[in-house]
Amino acid sequence: MSHFSTLRSKLTDAELLKSSLADLGLVASINTDVRGACGQKVRADIVVALKGDYDLGWVRNPQGSFDLIADLWGVAKSHNLANLMNSINQKYAINKTLAEVKQPGLQNAKVNLMVQQSVA
Repeated sequence: MSHFSTLRSKLTDAELLKSSLADLGLVASINTDVRGACGQKVRADIVVALKGDYDLGWVRNPQGSFDLIADLWGVAKSHNLANLMNSINQKYAINKTLAEVKQPGLQNAKVNLMVQQSVA
């Protein structure tokens, strides 16, 4: 029985995803296996090998966005899964916004980016 879960995302740009992961100090590999429980593996387009025995992977779906695939229980054993996913999604959103501002006609726009941290 597989322990892998697949979660839909709105991430669509592979290069932005890889650079966002790098900004967070996470090294992304391309077209490799995601490690899960009991030595299970599944192939993904973009993979981050986390400390421990579990990884995060993203697979492009037919709609063009990337689905997250991971053994979420295993990842959560060694990592704060909510914080990790929030950090990745937030960094991607910031990088996407900055990339959009560089589009023709907007290159002279002044951008002030404010990131708000919520206190739980």
